[in-house]
Amino acid sequence: MIRSMTGFASVSREDAGDKVNITIKSVNHRFLDTQIKMPSAIGALEGRIRTLLQQRLTRGRVEVSIFLERTSAPPKEVVLDEALVERVVQAIEVARSRELVTGGLTASDILRIPQALEVRSRVDPSAGVSESVTMLVESVIADATDALIVMRTTEGRFLEADLDARVETITTMVEELARLAREGQSDLATRLKERLAAMPADVVADPATLAQEIVRFVARSDIDEEVVRMRGHVEHWHGLVKGPEPCGRKLDFLLQEMNREINTIGSKAEGPRVTETVVAAKAELERLREQVQNVE
Repeated sequence: MIRSMTGFASVSREDAGDKVNITIKSVNHRFLDTQIKMPSAIGALEGRIRTLLQQRLTRGRVEVSIFLERTSAPPKEVVLDEALVERVVQAIEVARSRELVTGGLTASDILRIPQALEVRSRVDPSAGVSESVTMLVESVIADATDALIVMRTTEGRFLEADLDARVETITTMVEELARLAREGQSDLATRLKERLAAMPADVVADPATLAQEIVRFVARSDIDEEVVRMRGHVEHWHGLVKGPEPCGRKLDFLLQEMNREINTIGSKAEGPRVTETVVAAKAELERLREQVQNVE
């Protein structure tokens, strides 16, 4: 299956007073590299989120941004800074002993003391992430991953069309090399026979032995094995592309094998146009290799 490694998705959902927005974007990478940015309040979910992503994605640098918004007012608590109030009381007592003030400290007086009272959201550090928030985050992650995969699959169809065309070009070149090699072998055998026929009679050895040597020498330029392997590689390529699993790494390895066969063909085959065709095939393989770097 051909699936691109580039994509983007953003999903937002609200439930029970909690709103979660998740953005996922991915680019090319040799392996799966996941970067997660999330509030510390739900930091305990990071391991679970990584596992969910690893179950759905195999390659690419994946950046995940998670935003959590509490749309309902959280429980409040009132905190009195008793030490501060105590110091104020002591100061008032001193002032009263010097007859600078009269009366006692009232509740309204305390409310007017800066920072004596603090109203804040109640947080229980031991409570961890609530089950409702956990379920909401996991649900949004699943939907965002689905949307990302849809985009990567859509781009993958365009990649597949381009790759198929290039593989077809390689296949045509290999068949052309096979034809050129056969012609080159025939020409080489003819030239050797002509040269031997032109040699003086007292120099020429046993004809049967010479014929065997000609066959052996010409056989060195035989590329049938390499052509058969190339055909096998192309068949394997189509099997991977049509299969259900992401195949980017396997295609990359397969291209290395194909390039090795083309190099061998170039070093063995005879013929005036062989070198030109081999260079063109290697250039097309390099274009294939560059394009495969985009495949998951």
